[in-house]
Amino acid sequence: METNRILAGTLAAFTLITLLFITCSLSAQERVEVLGDFENWKTKQIKESSLIGGKTKTLYKLGGTWDCSNAHAKAMGVDKVSVSVSPEKRGNGTCCRMESTLETVSAIGINFKALATGTIYTGKMVDIVSMKHSSNPNSAIDMGIPFTGRPSALILDYKALIQDRTAVYAPAKTHVQTVEGRDVGQITLILQHRWEENGHVYAYRVGTVQKEINETTDWKNDFRLPVTYGKSTVALSNDSHQTHNSKGDMVCIEELDYRADAEPTHIIVMISAGSMPPFTGCPGNTMWVDNIRLAYNVDNYAQAKK
Repeated sequence: METNRILAGTLAAFTLITLLFITCSLSAQERVEVLGDFENWKTKQIKESSLIGGKTKTLYKLGGTWDCSNAHAKAMGVDKVSVSVSPEKRGNGTCCRMESTLETVSAIGINFKALATGTIYTGKMVDIVSMKHSSNPNSAIDMGIPFTGRPSALILDYKALIQDRTAVYAPAKTHVQTVEGRDVGQITLILQHRWEENGHVYAYRVGTVQKEINETTDWKNDFRLPVTYGKSTVALSNDSHQTHNSKGDMVCIEELDYRADAEPTHIIVMISAGSMPPFTGCPGNTMWVDNIRLAYNVDNYAQAKK
């Protein structure tokens, strides 16, 4: 009987040590860095022009490496605030809420409608959006931030409300036009190696993540999306994203090829309640995100920190 107790105790101790060893080994193989936790927001009170009602609105901004689709627009002396991204309470903290909104602006008795898709991204929007950005809102965004890591995965918590409704096109005109297709949420990560020649900004696509969020779901915590290095099913882009060149001019980032062996210089992370072109989408589609992280294997993490 005593021998059995000794054997049982030895086996239990051995099992515990083995489990601890396995757990430590697994945790040692990966490092995780927080990219966004949405606990700190900047706010600014802006009074819209009396011509469109004169309301005072709160403009939310994320700060740091992140910006969002919220904008202060000024055209022909008229100030307008668009808010499609906002903080929302989650547990003891806050998360980020993004909604596709169909806004109506009344001026001189005429109603203008514009669709704004709630979006967050690594980069920076100009402080005041002007008429020159109206035809292409992306021209107001310096997309991406300097970055030299080679993460193995993007990890985040998210939930979604994706409606089965017809999408619309509403570019601040009096009529709303229905369009074919169903709008869905989207999570994107792009690693680029950028350089400049004669004012042009070129890039190799080093790594890619893209995930469509096409159904309503409650919170999915620690949702993991592996980074694909080199060739991807996500097409290269010549005009989707823009940045400032060394002269301060906003130019398109021209992606030339997929190059898994290139060293990243910039990262673009974009999460959106929609995936259609500007002014197009499904009003009411909503995404919530929290705790955005980048996972690395130990060797790549150590290399990035050198």
